[in-house]
Amino acid sequence: MLKIENLNSYYDKIHILQGVNIQINEKEFVGLIGRNGVGKTTTLKSIMHLLRKQTGSIYFNHTNLTSIEPSKIQSLGIGYVPQGRGIFPTLTVRENLEISIKKKSESKIIVDEILEQYPRLKERLNQLGGTLSGGELQILAIARCLVAKPKLLILDEPTEGIMPVLVKQIRNELIKINKMGITILLVEQNVKTALNLCDRIYIMEKGRIVHEENSNTLKHNHEVLNKFLGIESF
Repeated sequence: MLKIENLNSYYDKIHILQGVNIQINEKEFVGLIGRNGVGKTTTLKSIMHLLRKQTGSIYFNHTNLTSIEPSKIQSLGIGYVPQGRGIFPTLTVRENLEISIKKKSESKIIVDEILEQYPRLKERLNQLGGTLSGGELQILAIARCLVAKPKLLILDEPTEGIMPVLVKQIRNELIKINKMGITILLVEQNVKTALNLCDRIYIMEKGRIVHEENSNTLKHNHEVLNKFLGIESF
């Protein structure tokens, strides 16, 4: 479904991603982890073609994303929840949801469907996005992607800065979304969360993929966890 080949990305003259290769199959739940500043967020921005300077290939269902305008990538079936959620603070919850719907004539039906899935948003339908709590903002950001019917959902640290009581809810929602048949690529700073949620894990260090392994076996690979993440055990 998603294939990244020899991806190099730059911020001005700084070479951030250095030959990244990642492959994600349909319906998989894949994690990208690593220490702070190694290039995880840059990888997601590169997929969405948000960086001016990059080389290599990124294919989504055989379409080369590097030749597509960033504003058109969502229409191919990719939902992106960035760090900071990207919600419009001066729009209501309903307006934030409707903005991602292609056929405006269907917006009420689609919004009503998503509200059944997320009743917390239903209670705040006419509330401005900027007045929601961190957990509510994250749920809204995920829901806004889902109304566009994505095949692939990309999330950048969705549990960051959220109260523990809501972190479990967000984890459960991601599991449900994946069981619906939606492929997920997750960047997550909490290694334990990533290992418990994902089928496979890529580990990144200094702009390169340095390890790839099934999550169930990686949990017990203490040498790799310690070497690349500074974790000795859980």
